[in-house]
Amino acid sequence: MSTSMSAPSVTPRRAALSDPGYQAFLCLRIVFTVAPILFGLDKFANLLVDWPGYLAPWIDDIVPGSAQAAMYAVGVIEIVAGVVVAVAPRFGGWLVAGWLAGIIVNLLSIPGHYDIALRDFGLLVAAVALTRLATKYADGRQGPS
Repeated sequence: MSTSMSAPSVTPRRAALSDPGYQAFLCLRIVFTVAPILFGLDKFANLLVDWPGYLAPWIDDIVPGSAQAAMYAVGVIEIVAGVVVAVAPRFGGWLVAGWLAGIIVNLLSIPGHYDIALRDFGLLVAAVALTRLATKYADGRQGPS
């Protein structure tokens, strides 16, 4: 009896995992959950990079406290964004895309950081793709086409 009960739930799951669109959704959801959380945590440790060096001087002038204090706030926002992607990717994808837009504006105002801004534009497009894929796959009711 349990075999016939579990078979219907396993078959749609396997079918979904073989759907390239669902695979793309899972990849993007995992990356946009893990990366913001890890980079957010690193804002407190500066192990990967000296994060305050990536804060445009004009932004440093308008935010209270030091550039490192601003990075602490950035870290908290990034951690929250990663958690939101994990639990609500339709909203979290837009949150990450908006956050990346702000990072791009910041980077474009620092000479020599244009290549990083271009990379972050690619990430912004990927976050929008996550949001669009989430409209089909996030609720679990929509299977592969």
